[in-house]
Amino acid sequence: MDIVPQLIVNSIIAGAIYTMVALGFNLIYGTAKFFDLGYGALAAVGGYAVFYFYKTLGLSLWIAIPLGMVIAGLIGFFIYRSIYAPLRERKSSSMVLLVAALGAFTALQSVLAILFTSQFQTLSRSAGDERVFEIAGGVITQVQLIILITGLVLMFAMALTLKYTMFGKAVKAVGDDEEVSKIVGINTRSIIGKVFFIGSAIAGLAGILVGFDTGIEPTMGLSLLLKGVIASIIGGIGNIYGGVLGAFLLGFVENFGIWKISGEWKDAIAFGVLIIFLLVRPQGILKK
Repeated sequence: MDIVPQLIVNSIIAGAIYTMVALGFNLIYGTAKFFDLGYGALAAVGGYAVFYFYKTLGLSLWIAIPLGMVIAGLIGFFIYRSIYAPLRERKSSSMVLLVAALGAFTALQSVLAILFTSQFQTLSRSAGDERVFEIAGGVITQVQLIILITGLVLMFAMALTLKYTMFGKAVKAVGDDEEVSKIVGINTRSIIGKVFFIGSAIAGLAGILVGFDTGIEPTMGLSLLLKGVIASIIGGIGNIYGGVLGAFLLGFVENFGIWKISGEWKDAIAFGVLIIFLLVRPQGILKK
């Protein structure tokens, strides 16, 4: 059996997952100029929210998934308004904000472990009945196909929103120069708060879809965050299309990089690509 078609399919799926994480992270970083470590834990929050509503309470998926996204978004917004916003108003340094974000990440991760234990959980109610499709010799599941479609839809929706809506133009203005935006009458605190809600909801959706694909655990957010950050940096941080391009590039490099070696090298390959870009092209593939 030729393994190349399956490697291509796996690379596309990984790229779609990294795309969702990179989109939300890029949106927050591009607007607030802030490296939000807590963003990773919000992916796990979305996954566990759906686990509770869908598997524990037995609600419909059409209710559980939006609820999971809203809860992740609200928690991200609450963290911004209660921790990050006061620190930013005091002109705290990037290091102080980074430490605060690390504290938020650790606290959220610990709360999830306390509420749901550290045991690995699956979101699907039954195993073995998921539809599988064959594409050009490669196999893809129904959930993975949904992940791919969702990633692409999110990319276009965000691009159109930022380009054609007043909210999108305000977000770009705040990202370009927050002080000038205040002078021209933009409520920057409100805009950044909305950005944190939207970005956190996207992180929650990514965690939910990953949960249906591979399962959830309290520590899942860290690996998703790191891959999303790497994709954002190599694609061009602050650039939506660059983040998507970086996500799929990272997915292909990872999966083809372990073709002849152990899969445990995947993370090392990802960080190797990051180091190469930081040394050779720190602005990424596409500039902001």
